[in-house]
Amino acid sequence: MGMIYTTEGVSTSTITATGDVTSVPARVLSMYIIGEATAGSVVLKDSSGGATLATINTPAGATLTQNIDFGSEDLNFKVKPNATLTNIASVFFVIG
Repeated sequence: MGMIYTTEGVSTSTITATGDVTSVPARVLSMYIIGEATAGSVVLKDSSGGATLATINTPAGATLTQNIDFGSEDLNFKVKPNATLTNIASVFFVIG
């Protein structure tokens, strides 16, 4: 298994079901999404009941992938990032 090296203060998280990405405030820098056979979506909120910061729709196709890079602006979650997954196998997050 390969090592993942990150810049100081940057970490990673993978989720396979709806829930919190981290338990603390964080910035989402990028995401790698693996879809399922049916079109789906990833909805990012600032906590489970908080404001929606982004909705990413995915095409139908088992194992299709999408890489989303938020660039230098990133998405800033003041409470904690939460993701609602619909027809998504997994999401790998790079967070700071």
